[in-house]
Amino acid sequence: MTDPDSATEPVLGRITVQKSYEVLADQLRRTIIDGAMAEGSRLPTERQLVSQTGLSRGSVREALRKLEVEGLVTTRLGRLGGNIVSRPGNESMAHFITQFIRGRRLSLRTLQETRETLEPALARLAAERRSDEDVERLRTLNAEMAGALDDRDQFAAINIEWHNAVASASRNDLLAAFLYSISYGVVVSTVIEEYDTPGLRAEVVRAHERIIVAIADGDGEAAFRRMARHVQATRAMSRSREDADLPLE
Repeated sequence: MTDPDSATEPVLGRITVQKSYEVLADQLRRTIIDGAMAEGSRLPTERQLVSQTGLSRGSVREALRKLEVEGLVTTRLGRLGGNIVSRPGNESMAHFITQFIRGRRLSLRTLQETRETLEPALARLAAERRSDEDVERLRTLNAEMAGALDDRDQFAAINIEWHNAVASASRNDLLAAFLYSISYGVVVSTVIEEYDTPGLRAEVVRAHERIIVAIADGDGEAAFRRMARHVQATRAMSRSREDADLPLE
């Protein structure tokens, strides 16, 4: 006969219970992502959410704040304002990617390797999928860059737009959003005093022109090769700084 006092007691793991605001955030997140609430529609007011859920106003506010950080809710002030349903945009991904880079203290080398992998593929897709408007946008931006050779900051800002326009023409929202997330790194790569001169900026414009021709012609392989050479040339110019942390401030 088994002695009940000697029976093996079950080993129970630690039980964790979600905080109330996390439960509410999960419910609202599923409602938004599943499409039950359309983009641009209003969530119930804080008072209504408190009444419907029985949670405290503080918990409701924390849930809404969490969704806002995730890019699923935006807050508008005024009579027609409120908590508005939105879809995650490029800024949402950029926020988290930047936090990842800052937390890991990633180097310029890492950025360059990422660009070398990503941008040629985006150029190939752009050549295969671009519209006439995409090509015109690329040409317009490159012409603006040509007119800003003596203004480093303006040139760098337009350069970001140009690279993101190539990504947009790829019609791959995920890859395009990822490039947007590291766009500041394009500036880091191109605004380096030892080689950032009007003459070398002109070389960038000419490289862009060759890429645009390939994209306009629908030649994905040429677009891939030309973008790869362009990004690799940029890396060669900044190789002496590759092990430096990316400046994020």
